[in-house]
Amino acid sequence: MIRLERRQTTPWWLGWAVPIGSIAAALIAGGLLVLVSGNDPLDTYSRIVDRAYSSTDALAATLIAATPLLFTGLAAAISFRMGLFNIGGQGQFVFGAIAASGVGLAWGEQLGKGVIPLMILAGFMAGAAWAAIAGVLRAWFSTNEIITSLMLNYIAANFASWLIFNSRSSWRLLTGSGLQFPQGKRLVESSDWPALDIGSLLVPFGFVFGCVVAGTIWVLYRHTRFGFEVEIIGDSPHAAQYAGMRTRRKVVAVMALSGGVAGLGGASDIGDFRHVLDPKGLAQSGYGYAGIVIAALARLNPIAVVLVAVLMGGLNNAGRSLQGPDFPSGLVGTLQGMVLFFALGGEILARYRVRRIPHRTGDGTAAVVAPS
Repeated sequence: MIRLERRQTTPWWLGWAVPIGSIAAALIAGGLLVLVSGNDPLDTYSRIVDRAYSSTDALAATLIAATPLLFTGLAAAISFRMGLFNIGGQGQFVFGAIAASGVGLAWGEQLGKGVIPLMILAGFMAGAAWAAIAGVLRAWFSTNEIITSLMLNYIAANFASWLIFNSRSSWRLLTGSGLQFPQGKRLVESSDWPALDIGSLLVPFGFVFGCVVAGTIWVLYRHTRFGFEVEIIGDSPHAAQYAGMRTRRKVVAVMALSGGVAGLGGASDIGDFRHVLDPKGLAQSGYGYAGIVIAALARLNPIAVVLVAVLMGGLNNAGRSLQGPDFPSGLVGTLQGMVLFFALGGEILARYRVRRIPHRTGDGTAAVVAPS
C-alpha cells in the first residue's frame, strides 16, 4: 500500500522539473495519440514547431497569439497566490476592452498617440472595478468568489453585446453598413498601439508591456511588504488576522489587481489587434479561461507565465495555420488539455511524496518497506 505525505521542504529543482516534466509527458502522450490516429508524431510536431517558431513571421504570429494569454495568465496567478480563485478574467478582459475602446473613440482623434496611456489606464481601472465586486462580496459577506466572478463574466459579455447590437452607443457604427448590420466603430489609426521592430521581427507593444507587468508583479510579491502579507494570508488567514493584517482590504486589493491586469489584456486586444469592440470575437476567444491554464502550468510564477504564454500561443498559432484535411482535427486543443492534466499531476508530486506503508506478514511482524 502507498500513501501521499505532504513534503515538509520542497527541493529547489522541483520548481523547474515539474513544468518541464509535465510538458514532456504531455508530448509523449500526445505523440501516442497521433500515432494511433494513423499519423507520424515526429512529422506532426515538426510542423507545429515550424509554423510557430521557425521564422520571424511565424514567431510574430505566435507573439500576437500569446499577448492576451500573457495578461490573463498573470491575472490568474496574482489572485491564486493568495488562495483567491478569480475565475472572472474573461469578464474583466471584456470590460478592459470596452473601456479602452471607449477612450480611444472619444479622444483618439484629438490626442493621437497620446491616447494610448489613457487607454491603458482605462482598461486597468475597468477590469479592477469589475473584479473588486467579487472581492468585496468575498471579504465582507463570505461569498464564494468562484461563483460571483464566474457569473460576472456573463454580465460583461451581455453588456458588450448590448452596446453593439441593441443600442445606439458611441461604440457602434451608425453610418453606412452599420445601420443594417450592427458592428463596432473602428478606432482612428492614430490610436493604434505601435509594434516594436526588432530586426525583421515585429513585436506587439502589448507583449512588451505584459513582460514589464510580469516583472513588476514578481518584484511586488517577492520584495515588498504587500507580497509578504499576501503570502501569509494565503497560507493562514487566521494567523494573519492575529498578526494584525487587514485581510479584508487585502482580499479586495488582490482581486482588483488581478482584474486590472486582465483589463490591460482587453486594452491590448483593442489597441494592438482588433481596433474595434467585437463582442462575438471576445466571447469566442476564451482568453480569461485559458489564462487559468497558463497560471497553473507556470506554478503561479509571473516570469514563468511569460514563457508558458509563448508556448501556448505557439500551439494556437500552429493549430490555426495547419488546420486542414491532413492535420489531425483538434490536436492542438488535445495537446493543451494534456499539458494541463500532466501539470496538475506533477503539482501533486511536487507538494507530496509517495510513501509505501509497511504491511503485516502472516506472523504479525511488519515487513520493512523503504520509502520512495
